[in-house]
Amino acid sequence: MLGRIFDFDAQAFDLNHYQALPDDWYIAIADVASSTQLARQGRDKDVNFVAAACVAVLQQLLESKGEPAAVQFGGDGVIAAIPADRHELARTRLAALAHWSGTQFQIPLRIGMVPVSALHQAGLPCYASLQILDDLNAFGVFLGDGIQAADDWVKQQSIWQIEPFEGELPGLEDLSCRWQPVKSHRGLVLSLIIDPVERGNPGIEALEQTVRTLLSLIADNKASPLSNLNSLRPPAIPSWTAVRRELKTPASTPSLTRVFKAYMESFILWLAWRMGGKLGKIDAHRYLNSLSRKSDYRKQAGGARMVLDLTAAEATAVEQALEAAELRGDILYGVARSDAATLTCLVGDFQADDHVHFIDGEGLGFWRASVMLKDKRITRAQKF
Repeated sequence: MLGRIFDFDAQAFDLNHYQALPDDWYIAIADVASSTQLARQGRDKDVNFVAAACVAVLQQLLESKGEPAAVQFGGDGVIAAIPADRHELARTRLAALAHWSGTQFQIPLRIGMVPVSALHQAGLPCYASLQILDDLNAFGVFLGDGIQAADDWVKQQSIWQIEPFEGELPGLEDLSCRWQPVKSHRGLVLSLIIDPVERGNPGIEALEQTVRTLLSLIADNKASPLSNLNSLRPPAIPSWTAVRRELKTPASTPSLTRVFKAYMESFILWLAWRMGGKLGKIDAHRYLNSLSRKSDYRKQAGGARMVLDLTAAEATAVEQALEAAELRGDILYGVARSDAATLTCLVGDFQADDHVHFIDGEGLGFWRASVMLKDKRITRAQKF
């Protein structure tokens, strides 16, 4: 059984709340290979939707007997811990995801799986845990040098990559992207990626100290982009572009029925919100009030990944603290500013609180932060 994290502040860096992954497990990686071009074309929501689709499919595959899956959304990709008895089927699902992404969205999805045994042989540990949102929802969080290495290996070495191939994709039925970008209610949205420089426990300790310093600089209870209930207004009529994305997912239901259902669900939720929060059994206030708690705005994938709604003063203080930590040689970081956050949603039954929301900074904030971080890693490698 994987570890459990219930309190990010207290437990996210404590290895007692993680499981060291066994040799026969795998790290699965999916990554949009043309994010630069797609960002220039303004297709960030398509990229987020494809990445969230990877989460949905892998969760459906890996969750069993009430045990959540260690799968994490990364803006333009996904990372997952795959048990030994699921790795062949996971390989098939990843191949099908890449085929679907390429044919339906013309988005090339680079996919691969790295054996944990290979990472261990290179002296790169992998730790996984589950960030528990509630009884129904959780997502994966990861520590250890092997996590970043697996991502690098898949991107750089074809031996770990998987060729796209058409196949079944169960799990996409509840995926949607109907929200308009959620504007910052405090000043700006900051997308952060922070990785340790040192390997092993010293690196984790330096990472923890850096993140704790950052959290001391911000009003944490307000830092979630979804924390201001007054700014969360469900769309009465989702855009046709958003609904058309959903129609590109495989389903047995006729397209016309799916379109009608999408518009009716959105309108009823909006009407309940307009009428004060409740309409019959529909409790829009409860749904909206739980969005922040059921989002992945803070997580870890070898290092910290966060999307934070900050004041201008907080953002400046955070960037100054990151620069100081980087100058000390503790961390490398990437950061991107946005005016809003984007949401991609996996909603089973919002009335039963079965929903989770994947957050990115508008304009592919995580990807823009990763570009900065990549440049710094290259520069550092040239120096050393």
